[in-house]
Amino acid sequence: MKNLLPILIFIVILLSIDLYTFKALKLATHDWTNPTTKKIVHAVFWLVSLASYVMVVYAVLTFRGASQKMDYFFFFMGFGIFLLFFVPKLVVSVFHIFEDLTHLGRYLVSLFTRSPEVRDTANGISRWSFITRIGWLLAAIPFVGILYGMTRGRYDFRVLSHKLTFDNLPASAEGMRIVHISDIHIGSFFNNHEAVKTGIEKINALKPDLILFTGDLVNNFADELAGWEPTLSALTAKYGVYSIFGNHDYGDYVSWPSKEAREENLEKLRQYHRALGFKLLQNEKVDFTTDAGEIFEIIGIENWGLGGFSQYGDLQKATRHSDPAKFQILLSHDPSHWDAEVINKTRIDLALAGHTHGMQFGVEIPGLVKWSPVKYRYPRWAGLYSVGKQFLHVNRGFGYIGFPGRVGMAPEITLLELYRG
Repeated sequence: MKNLLPILIFIVILLSIDLYTFKALKLATHDWTNPTTKKIVHAVFWLVSLASYVMVVYAVLTFRGASQKMDYFFFFMGFGIFLLFFVPKLVVSVFHIFEDLTHLGRYLVSLFTRSPEVRDTANGISRWSFITRIGWLLAAIPFVGILYGMTRGRYDFRVLSHKLTFDNLPASAEGMRIVHISDIHIGSFFNNHEAVKTGIEKINALKPDLILFTGDLVNNFADELAGWEPTLSALTAKYGVYSIFGNHDYGDYVSWPSKEAREENLEKLRQYHRALGFKLLQNEKVDFTTDAGEIFEIIGIENWGLGGFSQYGDLQKATRHSDPAKFQILLSHDPSHWDAEVINKTRIDLALAGHTHGMQFGVEIPGLVKWSPVKYRYPRWAGLYSVGKQFLHVNRGFGYIGFPGRVGMAPEITLLELYRG
């Protein structure tokens, strides 16, 4: 009963919003002349609402973090369909509240002025009812946006590029092409190999010298990778692929039967990294030698985050044998780590992170607008940042989790070109 109480409260809130939205629907359809059409529209409203409730409750009650991909499917799709219809209802409710407040204001004015409230039609519908109808029209915008995000947006891989200059970059690394990817979340693709292949082909078409992956290869389970080996191992770079773990890779969001089971899953994930050709870095650094014999360092730490996220990362351990005079690239999944332990505390030149996904929702117009609600949680949430001569790049993610789509925040493949400056 304790576990059901939050669900029941949630349903009561949703039902209240639905009742209020239905009131707005009745107002918007009040003057329809065909009663049959009106009844059908009203019935469809409640059928869709009921179906949304059933899907959400079913997903929550049946999802136990099992490794079967179908569990993810119902959970994600239930959440997505719920948002598809709930967000437009919120838009309508906001406009309808404004209209009701207008009516209330006019009513109070009529009390003080002792004059009857003015009506504009014989059937008693206020001339302000057009506000609610505008709300219904505008509600189509988030509906279409979310629908596109679920059907096409989550596979619309976008290639972004940045040219960076560094004083201490080895001369033989001039013009090096690094592709940064993050947050693949392969369990969310539900065997859609063609979609992932499209992203892989875009990466390989960039002809990278290095591919650097900053974590969250899976949602929770190493078994999510079963059958994906041919697709993901097709990633090609002149000098290979380096990778780290993200917060989801540890399976921390699963109730494991034992510590041994969790560690077995993690070890299996390590084996998958090796099978895919990924050079996994766990609180360690490697010397990367260019064709001319010059060396720079690639440092990879385990997940380190704030606000309840795991902190397995140990930067001191990873850099205990490093040479700060050399050019250094850090792979660290959570961008909050850069502010906490990197800038002004190390000489790391370039840090790469992911984790935020850009919340899979936002508005970006190059040179004008760059906004997502995630910015209020992570000040450095997407793109390129710098403090002094130190750079951080936050990738918006290759995959998705939770909401099965992307709205205004396309999955990202980043090309970083390094130059001496």
